[in-house]
Amino acid sequence: MDPLILSRIQFGANISFHILFPTITIALGWVLLFFKLAYTRTGDDAWMQAYFTWVKVFALSFALGVVSGVTMSFQFGTNWPGYMETVGNIAGPLLAYEILTAFFLEAVFLGIMLFGFRRVSNGMHTLATFLVAFGTTMSAFWILALNSWMQTPAGFEMRDGVAHAIDWWAVVFNPSFPWRLIHMLIASGLTVAFLIAAFSALRYLLGDRAASMRKALATGVVIGAVLIPVQIFVGDLHGLNTLEHQPQKVAAMEANWETRANVPLVLFAIPDEVTRENRLEVAVPGGASLILKHSLDGIVPGLNDYVGNHPPVFAVFWAFRIMVGTGLLMLAVSWAAAWCLWRRRELPKPLLWLMVPMGLSGWVATLAGWYTTEIGRQPWLVTGVLKTADAVGPVAGTHVGFTLAVYLALYAVLLIVYLGVLVHLARKAAAEGDPEPAPAAADRALSQPARPAE
Repeated sequence: MDPLILSRIQFGANISFHILFPTITIALGWVLLFFKLAYTRTGDDAWMQAYFTWVKVFALSFALGVVSGVTMSFQFGTNWPGYMETVGNIAGPLLAYEILTAFFLEAVFLGIMLFGFRRVSNGMHTLATFLVAFGTTMSAFWILALNSWMQTPAGFEMRDGVAHAIDWWAVVFNPSFPWRLIHMLIASGLTVAFLIAAFSALRYLLGDRAASMRKALATGVVIGAVLIPVQIFVGDLHGLNTLEHQPQKVAAMEANWETRANVPLVLFAIPDEVTRENRLEVAVPGGASLILKHSLDGIVPGLNDYVGNHPPVFAVFWAFRIMVGTGLLMLAVSWAAAWCLWRRRELPKPLLWLMVPMGLSGWVATLAGWYTTEIGRQPWLVTGVLKTADAVGPVAGTHVGFTLAVYLALYAVLLIVYLGVLVHLARKAAAEGDPEPAPAAADRALSQPARPAE
C-alpha cells in the first residue's frame, strides 16, 4: 500500500467533500442578501419566506464546510509535513488571514443572521446578512490566493530549500489568481442557482404554488441563465492564462502529444501514455488551435515536450470534458427555463423533472474543474518548487488506508443525510408553506400603542 498514492487519494477525497459546501455558502450568502433587500424594498412577505427557508440550507452547508475543513487541515501535519516545511512561510500566513478576516466575521454575525430577525432591527439583520456573505467571499479570496500561488508561484525566493516571501502583493495576486477567483465565484453562483431551481421545481411537482416558491424558482433560473455564458467567456480567458503559465496542463487537457500548428479539438479519445497516442479519437480539425490561439495556424504545445514532467493525461482530459459538457447542459436547461418563464409564466413538467437532478450539476462541474486544476498540476505540489512525492510524510500505508476507508464511509453517510435533509425541507415547505415573517423588534415597538402612564 503506497503511502504516497493513498495520501493523495485521501486528501483528494477530503477536499472533494469539503469543497461541496463552500461552493454553496459563497454564493448563497449573496442570494440571501438579495432576498432580504427585496423584502425591505417591496414589503412582500414572500421574499422573507424564501429567506427563512434558504437560511436553513446555508446553516447546514456552513456547518459541514467547517467540520470537513478542519479534518482536511490536519493532513498538512499528518500526511504532508514537507509542504509546510518548504512553503509554510507563505501558506501559513495566507491560511491565517482567511481565519482572521473571513471565518471570524462569518462566525460572529451568523447567529444574528440565523436567529436575529425577530430580535434586532431590520437594518441590523440586513447588515449581518451582508457581513456573512462578505465573509464567505473573503474566505474564497484567501484560499484561492494560496491555491493559485501553488499553481503559478510568484513573489518569493528560496533560501536553503525554504520559500520566503519577498513581495506579498505578488504572492497574493500571482499570475493565475484573478482568473481562478472569478471562475470559482461564478461556479459558486451557478451551483446555488441550479440548487435553488431544483429545490423549487421539486416543490412545484409536489403541488406547491406558493409565491415564495415561484420567486425562488425565478431567481435560480435567471441567475443560472445570466451566469453560464459569462462563465464560458471567463473560462476561455482562464484557459489562455493556463496556456501561458502551465502549458503542460493544457496539453493534457487537449490530449495533444506533439507541438504543432493546426491542432484538432479532440472530442472523444482514450489517451494512451504508453504509446503516447490517442485511441478511438474523434476530433474537429484545427479546433484546438482556433480556441487556444484564435488561429488555425496557432501552435499548441504537446506532451512530448514534457516527458516525465506532465500530469496524468487520461484523468485531466476527461475531467475537463465533464466540466465543459456539464456547463453546456446547464446553458441549455437554464435558457430553456428562462424562455418558458418569460413566455408562459410556467415551466412544463418535463423541464421541471429535468431541473431536479440538475440541482447537482454545479457540484459535478465544480469537482470536474477542480480535478482538472489539481491533477493538472502534477507531479508538482507547488509548480517548479516542490514535488508531491517530496512532501509526503513517513506514515505507514496501512494507517492511511484505514483512515481513508473511514473517511469515505463517513462522507458517504453525511452526503446522503445532507441531500435527504434538502428533500425533507422541500417536502415540508410544499406541504406546510414557508415560515411567515413577523415584524422585527424595532418595527414592533413602533407599531405598538404606548402604555398609559400609571
